[in-house]
Amino acid sequence: MIARLFALFALVAMPVSAEVAVQEVTTDGGLTAWLVEAPEIPFVALEIRFRGGTSLDVPGKEGAVSLMAGLLEEGAGNLDALGFAAARDALAASYRFGARTDSLSVSARFLSENRDEAVDLLRLAMVDPSFSADAVERVRGQMLAGLRADAQDPSVLAGIAFARAGFGDHVYARPSDGTPESISALTVDDIRAAHRATMARDRAYIAAVGDISAADLAPILDKLLGDLPATGAPLPGPATVALDGQVIVETFPSPQSVILFGHEGLREDDPDFFPAFVVSEILGGGRFGTRLMTEVREKRGLTYGIGAGLSIMDHAALVTGQVQTANGTVKDTIDVIRAEWARIPEITPEELEAAKTYLTGAYPLRWDGNANIARALVGLQLSGYPRDYPSKRNTYIEAVTLEDANRAARRVFDPERLSFVVVGNPVGLGSP
Repeated sequence: MIARLFALFALVAMPVSAEVAVQEVTTDGGLTAWLVEAPEIPFVALEIRFRGGTSLDVPGKEGAVSLMAGLLEEGAGNLDALGFAAARDALAASYRFGARTDSLSVSARFLSENRDEAVDLLRLAMVDPSFSADAVERVRGQMLAGLRADAQDPSVLAGIAFARAGFGDHVYARPSDGTPESISALTVDDIRAAHRATMARDRAYIAAVGDISAADLAPILDKLLGDLPATGAPLPGPATVALDGQVIVETFPSPQSVILFGHEGLREDDPDFFPAFVVSEILGGGRFGTRLMTEVREKRGLTYGIGAGLSIMDHAALVTGQVQTANGTVKDTIDVIRAEWARIPEITPEELEAAKTYLTGAYPLRWDGNANIARALVGLQLSGYPRDYPSKRNTYIEAVTLEDANRAARRVFDPERLSFVVVGNPVGLGSP
């Protein structure tokens, strides 16, 4: 019932438009947040991201941040897991905690009438989680079960192998959810250390959307985050991308192979970012009519779907793609991808206009509903964009010329560096 209620609010609270009025709120405690006021519906979506995420796992203790995040709703203060869930449900509130490679996320949704109580309960989970022995073992068991399932998933195995090949000794090469050995060895002290390392005020990015004013939001944020550590663990340094034309095969018993491919890309502050973004849509956007979809699926029937695009991380930038194909057609698929990579600097005016029309038309759909808007605003903060970016983004796309696109295609998309990781039993696959 609660999920259905919030789903309804998400649909009606904000219109489908990127024209949102974003305020910047600075608290007495020095926190900064972005706010979109939408008082039409008595509902607030709050999104907090802490930069760092699983990249802050201590070597040998991989999975500690993920395990810690999974425990934040499993008891806090004097409430055990059942007591916390009962208190949350009584308030018709929703909390979600998640750990990714570069960030730890806190997503909250609550009714205006229960705002203070919902914030108090969320604060308890963030500041005073119990990490009780029974909860730790329960969530540890869930993670170990997930790792066993991952070991039978060729897509997951391909991602692990691709990260290992691409990032060498950098923390990005480590499995973000840990290994059975590392998860099994984690102690409560390790989990508490992960909490201190990741959930700190110096790396919090915040957005709120809904029935709340700037004057009300500021003290709430100080109350919510004020007792967290001022600083967290040092962030990792830049990653060196070691993808230089190699083909790596990981044998897996399956009638199909999963193929990940890519090489180093460019960051969002690069002058060629938007031209390259448009080029990536022409090459590998997941819709029909893009180069890879046309050549690999429509003309040759080698797959049901293929996609490629720019992949931006905090400490690395890539161009990546994924496809699945029968073991006997892996070599043909790789050959076609390489050929399309080589001819991408031959973009036509028609392709450019089609990509720009699609990208500008699809963008407002990201701004549908309070929770989606809050997530998008935090993402923009993490990427260093200004508050007016939502209203200006499509002008950056529209400004890309044919000369810009072909220049970026030549500079960024390099068939000589294009690398492949194949998980399956490919037939007749030789050296690149």
